[in-house]
Amino acid sequence: MTRLSSALAAALLLAGPVYAAQHDSPVGTWKTIDDETGKPRSIVEITEHDGELQAQVKQLLNLTPEEIRVDGEHPHCTRCDGERHNQPIEGMVIMWGVHKDGDSWDGGRVLDPKKGKTYKVTLKLADGGEKLDVRGYIGFSLLGRTQTWERQD
Repeated sequence: MTRLSSALAAALLLAGPVYAAQHDSPVGTWKTIDDETGKPRSIVEITEHDGELQAQVKQLLNLTPEEIRVDGEHPHCTRCDGERHNQPIEGMVIMWGVHKDGDSWDGGRVLDPKKGKTYKVTLKLADGGEKLDVRGYIGFSLLGRTQTWERQD
């Protein structure tokens, strides 16, 4: 084995645990998939600050002609209350207060900007960290809906 191929093999072996570690947490960039239409709706970035996860909308995807007619190319959260009312959805923090709890993350809230409603949220990684099940609910987790988000590199 040449020196170059030995160095490359060593680098790949060392990079393996780093790659795996990046996928044992929801931190990263995700494509949200609408649970009703099955279409991608946005690109969201999840970050961690002092053990707390939050998610910010980076880009909206697949706006329908009707949505553009009603809300424009860069929709605002017209149905939101408080500080988010009439704020642009792109750049908006839509999930906050989420903490690790065993093999899932919960304790926070998620906003549906289309409806302007806030829900309790639980996150669970799937498919080796390539997918994220995001369950929004009111009251009990059984009474809610789940979207599956896809990790983006």
